[in-house]
Amino acid sequence: MSTPILQEKHDRILILRINRPDQKNALTKAMYTDLADGISDAHNDPDIRAILIAGNNECFTAGNDLSEFENGMPEDFRTTPVGRFLFALAGASKPIVAAVNGPAVGIGTTLLLHCDLAWAGSNTTFRMPFVNLGLCAEGGSSLLLPRWLGRVRAGELLLLGRPFDAEKAAHYGLINGVCAPESTEQTALEACQELAALPPAAIRATKELMNEGNGGGLEQAMTREGERFARRLESAEAKEAFSAFREKRAPDYSGFN
Repeated sequence: MSTPILQEKHDRILILRINRPDQKNALTKAMYTDLADGISDAHNDPDIRAILIAGNNECFTAGNDLSEFENGMPEDFRTTPVGRFLFALAGASKPIVAAVNGPAVGIGTTLLLHCDLAWAGSNTTFRMPFVNLGLCAEGGSSLLLPRWLGRVRAGELLLLGRPFDAEKAAHYGLINGVCAPESTEQTALEACQELAALPPAAIRATKELMNEGNGGGLEQAMTREGERFARRLESAEAKEAFSAFREKRAPDYSGFN
C-alpha cells in the first residue's frame, strides 16, 4: 500500500509529494493532516530552507475526495484537516514552491494562491468547480482572485468554474511559467535550490512583508469561506451534485431556487 503523502528531504529542501495515483491524487482528510504536519515540521527544522509541493508527471490533484467530504465537515473550519493545511500554507515562514502537472482541481488550484513560486506542465488543466458542485469558493480565492485578476476574470473562474490551461495561468500570473511535463518538477526544484542558497532570515523577512499586504483580511476570508463551505456541504444542491457524480450523470439544478 502506497503512502499518500511522501516526505522527501533533498539537501535543504522538503518535498511534499501527493502520491495517490490510483485516485488521481484526490485528497483525503488524513492527507491534509500530513501536508499540514509537513509544513509545520519544516517551520521547526532549521535545516529546511524551502518546501516543494508536487504530484507526478500526470496529475497534481483532482481535488477533495468527495466520498469523504459529502458526509459534511465541522463548521469550526480552522481546526479541520483542510483548515489546518490552508492556514499552515498561508502562514508558512519558509518559501513554498509548487510543481504542477495534469489535473489541478479545486484546492489543486487555490493552494497556488499561497505559494511563492509555481511552475506547471503544458499538460496541466486548472479548475475551481466549487459552484458546479453546489459549494462555494475556498482557500482565500474569493478575496485574492478578484484582487489579483479583476472581478470579471475571477467570476469566470469561480462562478462559471471553467477550466483553463497552463498558458492562461501564466498569463494571469498564477504560475511563473509553463514546462514540458517531464521538466516541471526539476524546474521547480532548481528554484528551491536557489532559495536554499540565499540568506534564510532575509527570505523569511521578505516573505512576511509580501504577506502583510493581505492584512487580516485573508485570514477572515478563509475562515468565512470554510464555514460557508461546511454549510454548503449539507445543502440539497451539493447532495444533488454528489449524487450525480456517483451516478455519472449531469446534475439537475432546475428545481432549486
